[in-house]
Amino acid sequence: MSQPPPPPNQPPQQPGFGPPQEPSEPQPPAPSVPATPPTPPAQPPAGPDLNKAPQPQPGYGYPQAPGTPPPAAPPTPPQGPGYGYPQQPPAGYGYPAQQPGPYGYPAQQPGPYGQPQQPGPYGQQPPYGYAQPTVPMQAQAGQPGGGRKLNAQVAIIVSAVVAIALIVGGGVWYANSSGKDDDKQTTAEGGDTKGGEGDGKEGGSGDGGATTGEAKEKAPAATGSKVLFQVPSPKVPKGVTTISIAGSWLTDSVYAKSGLSEITGYDRKTGTKKWTLDLPGPVCAATPHITEDDKTAIVHKPAMPSKTDPQACTEVAVVDLAAGSKVWTKTAKSGTMPVSFNNVTIGGGTVAAGSTSGGAAWDLATGDERWAPKTSDSCYDAGYGGGAKLVAVRKCGSYDQRQLHIQNVDPESGDILAEYKMDEGIEYAAVVSTDPLVVAADVGDSAGDGSGISDFFSIDNKTGKLRARLSAPGDEFAARCDAIYKVENCTGVTVGNDRLYIATEEHDSGGDSYSQTNEVVAFDLATGKQTGQRADAGENYEIFPLRMDGPDVIAYKRPPYDKGGQVVSIDGESFKETILMENPSTEAVRDVESRMSPDYSEIQFGQGGLYMSSVYASDFTSREKEYSVIAFGTG
Repeated sequence: MSQPPPPPNQPPQQPGFGPPQEPSEPQPPAPSVPATPPTPPAQPPAGPDLNKAPQPQPGYGYPQAPGTPPPAAPPTPPQGPGYGYPQQPPAGYGYPAQQPGPYGYPAQQPGPYGQPQQPGPYGQQPPYGYAQPTVPMQAQAGQPGGGRKLNAQVAIIVSAVVAIALIVGGGVWYANSSGKDDDKQTTAEGGDTKGGEGDGKEGGSGDGGATTGEAKEKAPAATGSKVLFQVPSPKVPKGVTTISIAGSWLTDSVYAKSGLSEITGYDRKTGTKKWTLDLPGPVCAATPHITEDDKTAIVHKPAMPSKTDPQACTEVAVVDLAAGSKVWTKTAKSGTMPVSFNNVTIGGGTVAAGSTSGGAAWDLATGDERWAPKTSDSCYDAGYGGGAKLVAVRKCGSYDQRQLHIQNVDPESGDILAEYKMDEGIEYAAVVSTDPLVVAADVGDSAGDGSGISDFFSIDNKTGKLRARLSAPGDEFAARCDAIYKVENCTGVTVGNDRLYIATEEHDSGGDSYSQTNEVVAFDLATGKQTGQRADAGENYEIFPLRMDGPDVIAYKRPPYDKGGQVVSIDGESFKETILMENPSTEAVRDVESRMSPDYSEIQFGQGGLYMSSVYASDFTSREKEYSVIAFGTG
């Protein structure tokens, strides 16, 4: 993926990128990127025309010519430690999607019929400038499943293995274990998670479901924050350069974060350890969704990786965040080989995990299998979006004739409730929201910036019909999705009020200065047009929507080099901004916060607390102290 540029007015930066991928992990196709982050031009480009309606586009798909080789993977730049998704030095990376090396997945075990190994996440690499200085604790701020019953005309027989550049996952397909032949036309169960953006509850940026309830986040009497606690970055084993530490969750009482081979629950106000759940290996992928009784799901490795054995991401588990315990652990096979999963989610009482070998699902409460990969099917579920509903991104056809089916599925049986078929030529899609259903795709590789997005598709999840197509050119809008592996991992965008809220790219703020800024703007999901609403970041700030809070949007403002970041609430109708938090502007605090880029870090906000965390631990270091977590609080 493309590397994020440094923040505006940033002092000279030290070289150094985030840690590289695990040695044995092949690099999948990705746009070519420079080895060092680009320098902002002396004359910043003008911002997008915020009043411009999306222009009609000729068909969604742009199939590649048969035999056209996929683009070569970008060269891996030298990398230094970093937070979460690849971070740049002061500009810092932080968390996947659409980030260098999403959770550092290792090569998969060979599939049946001598299929090649599955590579790690698309173009994901740990952040730059991972090393971080010690932070004063009290610095004050200045003011679907497989084999679901497809219609006969959809059954596309693949005659060869799925050839994807450096990702030859193999011709292994699956079918629903229920064995039924007819499509059900019933409605899926209601959502069971509280991590969704649309319900006003915290717990992660999940699906941007239908907006319900009132906003819960209120401005405190004093918005200046202090550092509540920080967690040192763990030391990786000898011979291993990078290990995934993906996954963070926020409940009413606990902030939980993945470590090298454990998950730790911290008191959200003091940082005191409340519990530690030991795991046999690192967490590869995690859903941001949390159920009402504080359950979530992860994928982890069965053992710690080594230089000679990176291990595969075969273990799917449900974790109780209240008790700090594992509820169950399951695996699935494709043929006779264990499946290495790329993503996992929760929806409708079901845990579903996808991969290039197919998808599998289990009952959330019991762990009973609901469906698993089978070699008899002609398509496979690459991944799932969860939350209010369960949506599968199902792939059919060969590499040069790929067709994606976006399916709202019954979470218990895997039966198709509604289906939208994207035009051939669209290789990947990410689920931004399941209710209302919104997916993102890079049509014809036209985004040009490595964001994975050129268009959003608003789909009726009851009929499967396209409601509207929203044009979001990569040079104008700053949202990013890792549609290759982390199907529901998108940043810079959220959904609520039947609207899509998206960050624009930085641009000249106007006047005689060379300062930069950007905005959050809204699109109507029924018409595909901009509503005219906009929330400005302010001079030399960059604003990113994080999640919905009832009808309002919670957004983080990345600051210039001499100030602390802010958290704001944007009124869903008036777009009036209310500051909820302003972080310390002292150098030591800024130095850590600046490495938590919203594009590449995990950022949670709720009840007056802001928690920023990395998704990588690395053996690269340039300073005495590095942090995997920093937490801020008001009051």
